[in-house]
Amino acid sequence: MSSKENSAATPFSPLSWEGDCVRILDQTLLPATEKWLRCRDPEAVAEAIRRLSIRGAPAIGITAAYGLVLGLGDGDALPSSSDALRARFEETFELLQATRPTAVNLRWALDRGRTVFRAALASGVNPHQVRAELESWAQRLHKEDVETNQRIGEVGQAFFEKGDRVLTHCNAGALATAGYGTAIGVIQSSFDAGRLESVWVDETRPLFQGARLTAWELKRLGIPFRVVTDSTAGVLMARGLVDRIVVGADRIAANGDVANKIGTYTVAVLAHRHDVPFYVAAPLSTIDRQTLTGAEIPIEERDEEEVVEVFSTRIAPLETKALNLAFDVTPNDLVGAIFTEEGPLEAPYTESIPAAFARQEAGS
Repeated sequence: MSSKENSAATPFSPLSWEGDCVRILDQTLLPATEKWLRCRDPEAVAEAIRRLSIRGAPAIGITAAYGLVLGLGDGDALPSSSDALRARFEETFELLQATRPTAVNLRWALDRGRTVFRAALASGVNPHQVRAELESWAQRLHKEDVETNQRIGEVGQAFFEKGDRVLTHCNAGALATAGYGTAIGVIQSSFDAGRLESVWVDETRPLFQGARLTAWELKRLGIPFRVVTDSTAGVLMARGLVDRIVVGADRIAANGDVANKIGTYTVAVLAHRHDVPFYVAAPLSTIDRQTLTGAEIPIEERDEEEVVEVFSTRIAPLETKALNLAFDVTPNDLVGAIFTEEGPLEAPYTESIPAAFARQEAGS
């Protein structure tokens, strides 16, 4: 597949809306099996988010938006009274909000869905029209995320130079968004522009999102890559084999501290030691201006079995205890730039972040 063909292709999306269900590619089975789930109620959506069938901050937010629609019901299952409809919406809101604590896009999408729902309800329209307005909003959110990611890709590729070799951690591609991706969107845009030679893909323990998912995406895109163990990143930089690093984010604090998949902080420290530019690609919706610093970001702790087992095969002695932190926080002074749809943000982030939101609000 040529880079020209890549650019012309419709961006792949890991989810789609079918009116009575949200269709989700089960990422827990990739790359061996491509199985699509059909979630017909909010409980199924919540379970898909919890078990990482759908993952990545933007993708989680959009999936949750569709979950709000499903939570209202449809046809004869749709409540006839405003009070019953409101109660059902709030129950669904709380169910979805509790699924993943770190990814801010989840709450961002749910809050906006609540605003749309309440406005429709207050306008006096019937429950079917309320549902229709919420459904239309969720579909717009899906479309806008793809457009946002394509813009982030354009912004980021300007920082690349011909022949660059980039390293990325975890998966911040189409699979983690509505389509095109953030970090992989930057990689794809740079490759299409002739500015990228190859990609080093961290395997990303314990669930191997790099080896399983990023490698799967790059293979589809025809972009040269090699998978390495997470602990190889340092020696690659020491040998001068990494020119740039770009990763995604699950939440960015108001001061530019970045929460991302566990191991990102390690990569950032190594990058600083070896003078390798370290970039973050994320939409403004991933920036939580209510969280002042990374110290305030809740870090999800997942089941320790994910550490002591690999694909259901035990790798540690029975009764071994483990710590399974899903994310870490990279301090803002290690971040060279944050690529957003409103352009690149650079230090001091306490100035560039508010300026980006002001530009966005002025253009809306």
